[in-house]
Amino acid sequence: MAEPQLITGSMPGPNEGPLLPSLTLMGGRAPVSPWLQRPLGEILVEKFGVPVGKLGEALDQQPVRKVRIGEILIQLKVCTPEQVREALGLQMDLPVIDAIDHNTIPPELLTKWPIMTARSVKLLPLRYLDDGRVQAAMADPTDFSALEDLRLMLGVDVEVILASPETIITAINRAYDRATQAAEAAVAELEENQSLDAVAHDLETEVKDLIDASGDEAPIIKLVNSLLSQAIKDRASDIHIEPFERDMCVRFRIDGDLYEIIKPPKKYQSVVTARVKIMAGLNIAEKRLPQDGRIRLKIAGKDIDIRVSTVPTSHGERIVMRLLDRSNVLKDLTDLGFSNRDFETISGLIRRPYGIILVTGPTGSGKTTTLYACLSKINSPDLNILTIEDPVEYQLQGVGQVHVNPKIDLTFANGLRSFLRQDPDVIMVGEIRDRETAEIAIQASLTGHLVMSTVHTNDSAGAVTRLVDMQVEPFLVASSLIGVLAQRLIRVLCPSCKDPYQPTVEELAEIGMDPAKLGGIPTIFRKKGCNKCNNTGYIGRRGIYELMVVDDEIRQLILKSVDAGTIKKAAIRKGMTSLREDGARKVLEGLSTVQEVALITADDNSNM
Repeated sequence: MAEPQLITGSMPGPNEGPLLPSLTLMGGRAPVSPWLQRPLGEILVEKFGVPVGKLGEALDQQPVRKVRIGEILIQLKVCTPEQVREALGLQMDLPVIDAIDHNTIPPELLTKWPIMTARSVKLLPLRYLDDGRVQAAMADPTDFSALEDLRLMLGVDVEVILASPETIITAINRAYDRATQAAEAAVAELEENQSLDAVAHDLETEVKDLIDASGDEAPIIKLVNSLLSQAIKDRASDIHIEPFERDMCVRFRIDGDLYEIIKPPKKYQSVVTARVKIMAGLNIAEKRLPQDGRIRLKIAGKDIDIRVSTVPTSHGERIVMRLLDRSNVLKDLTDLGFSNRDFETISGLIRRPYGIILVTGPTGSGKTTTLYACLSKINSPDLNILTIEDPVEYQLQGVGQVHVNPKIDLTFANGLRSFLRQDPDVIMVGEIRDRETAEIAIQASLTGHLVMSTVHTNDSAGAVTRLVDMQVEPFLVASSLIGVLAQRLIRVLCPSCKDPYQPTVEELAEIGMDPAKLGGIPTIFRKKGCNKCNNTGYIGRRGIYELMVVDDEIRQLILKSVDAGTIKKAAIRKGMTSLREDGARKVLEGLSTVQEVALITADDNSNM
């Protein structure tokens, strides 16, 4: 069970009253609890028998760990989340409920309170009270900002009741008219009309365009199709279907964050899994080994490629589907968010006749999109461009593209070796994973070919040491590498609702900005939330970059086998913009927030 959101662990004194804003929103109800505003730890000791010594231990840990006292006590296993929630209810004189009937929630309340906000703050309006107020279930009643937002959106005062985060999220998913509604309708139809045998019989049915799917499709097909359709509408990059002991869960990843969508009944786990595996061309009888497949669909006229991965777990097969809108993959180099200087530099590098250009970053940071943009920029009839990928994500006109297939020993290394007999000018390798691939790529670059590829490292300088760690000789790395581009994706502020403000000096320092160098405190933006962005404050993502050009000085450092930090310091001294500095530039331009850049570049240890 997930831990509830708890009141802060510091014990208030007898005259401290952090609850007044909440009581105001509750319409001024007179407090009746004898435990009102007593320290949470004291309530847990007296009401539930938490040892005083353990409470003291938790209080000692709190300043260091900077988490709430209830969370520490739960982790110490001296109380349960339910006990902490009940104690919180006593402290704040709030009733605690165990279940929510989503069918009784008036639709007009849901239309005024966006689902993304409801999920984010775990706050759900439930019903109108006789005195005109609205009763709402909440996991963290100390989130006065969320309560005020709800009061302003509804135009009435709010009375709060406590519920667990799981109870609230489940009710939110079932109450709102989104993918959950269509999926639950399909589940209801499964429950009502069909046995598991009948469902299994209908699994083979296919549709050409999910939007044009007829209403008489088998319920299991409706369920899977509704999830795919809603994922596209919500701009999801991944769909997770996760089996657990007593249920299964479907989550979407949107702009890098996971959101729970629905929990279908456990008994339909096998047929949902089988349906997805059939669509992906996988072996439905093989449940013991991981499998990879691919689905190609049309949704509202869009060509969608879906990469499907299954792995066996102790409670069944876990499925992750990565969605790729083929119409959105190919971007122009000018649309990726490079600074003018970096754009000119990368444009020059990709027109060099030979050498290796590496793009680094974690999975999902947009490396393939960047490589495609580079290839599209230089693609012309007078160049022979070949790629080997896993998988081929987008068909580039005039480019020879090969999909790796380990089953027949078509690996990156073998494919790259064969390319050298195809008279290429430019070669793109999906990823350099081992010494063999690295050495062949280097030999290709030294014999007059431009090679582009990716490696998984945290920053640009780390790519050099990664190649050396693969036992590639430093002199080969130094003589072949011409540039390394590190990148991350940060969420972009919604242009319709972003809120200008004056940050503090401490906020600016988080991303290495000095007001003295900026000529004062700049006006930047923070997220707010509106209907256009589902009240998240963000729409889409944009890249931040760190482009290191390998010149003579950097080559000498590589030959000396120095560490990545020394190489990075030299590159910054020669004018390289670090990931955090590029993120700070985008904050000043109003594209993102200080908090987003600080989070994404937390591992950037460059000297500002």
